[in-house]
Amino acid sequence: MVNICNRCIMDETAINFFLDELGHCNYCNDFFKKNKESSNQKFNSESDLQKIIQYIKKSNNKYDCVVGISGGVDSSWVLVNAVKLGLKPLAVHMDNGWNSELAQNNIENLVKNLKVDLYTYVIDWNEYREMMNAFFKSNVIDIELLYDNAMYAVNYQIAKKFKCKFILIGHNKSTEGMDIPKDWNWFKYDKKQIYDIVKKNSNIKIKSFPSLGVFDYLRFRFLHKIKQISFLDYFNFNKDNALNELEKNYGYKRYPYKHYESIFTRFYQGYLLIKKFNVDKRKLHLSSLICTNQLTRSEALHKLNKTKYGYENESDLNNDIEYFLKKMNWSHSKLDEYLNRDRVSHKDYKSDTYLYDYLTYLYKLIKRQK
Repeated sequence: MVNICNRCIMDETAINFFLDELGHCNYCNDFFKKNKESSNQKFNSESDLQKIIQYIKKSNNKYDCVVGISGGVDSSWVLVNAVKLGLKPLAVHMDNGWNSELAQNNIENLVKNLKVDLYTYVIDWNEYREMMNAFFKSNVIDIELLYDNAMYAVNYQIAKKFKCKFILIGHNKSTEGMDIPKDWNWFKYDKKQIYDIVKKNSNIKIKSFPSLGVFDYLRFRFLHKIKQISFLDYFNFNKDNALNELEKNYGYKRYPYKHYESIFTRFYQGYLLIKKFNVDKRKLHLSSLICTNQLTRSEALHKLNKTKYGYENESDLNNDIEYFLKKMNWSHSKLDEYLNRDRVSHKDYKSDTYLYDYLTYLYKLIKRQK
């Protein structure tokens, strides 16, 4: 029997999981500790939000900020509130070939109703597919490193192009504030690792893929003065309330689980991660909602246990399997072979994580001395 927290629904499938004398796990304990520290610092109050808004509004450009939008609730809610507060956002979307029709409709309805401009970067599918195949061949866990890295790169590149000093993102403490287990994903600015995995597992030459490395990030952040802000942390963000307003006023339709706006992401999180790596990210996402009183533990367990994988019914899973196989030019036997291969650590490939950690340490040291 798997040991499980009696406050959230994290369990011992997560690395370094342990329970205290009350039966509470270290993941939710750390969440409450971090939130308490933020509260003690009086961070993200109404006055903090107003200061940021006034600072952003100082721009005389056509757009004063970039909002990366995926079609999910978090980024959609960022865009809605940016407009409500009188900002001039440019919505930026990166199309990697895996958009669901529902996500596409949500984005189109949102920008139309809000009367904001949308910039869509369409990635070269043939190149991207071969890069994905290289990641599959490598057997590392974070296939989504490709999309996430490219998304950050596009946001920064577009912000620089239109002279925007702020990128507003949907990442927030309310629905994803719990620390993700260290072996469930990888450092998202690791361009070095992307290139190493592709080089060692394919013959393709990367030509058009938008990527972001540590020095690229430093250039955008300190030379071009572009700052990324977790915008929703400045609000009392309640997911259900946001969804209700999005549905009522913007023609929005919700997804079964977090990040299911992408066909690949829902297949990756709802099937591949669970089947190959024994990782169910729903536990993390639902636990964050429990800790912010947006969901009861019994409701979360019901959501988790009503399906074997992260799908409402078996036919939806079968449809996604067939769609994935056709789009990737895979056979059922190739998928089975992939699922049965042993996992390989990201640490087996070149990486800039050590450089980033060292530079972060130096930066914090210098700030303390000042």
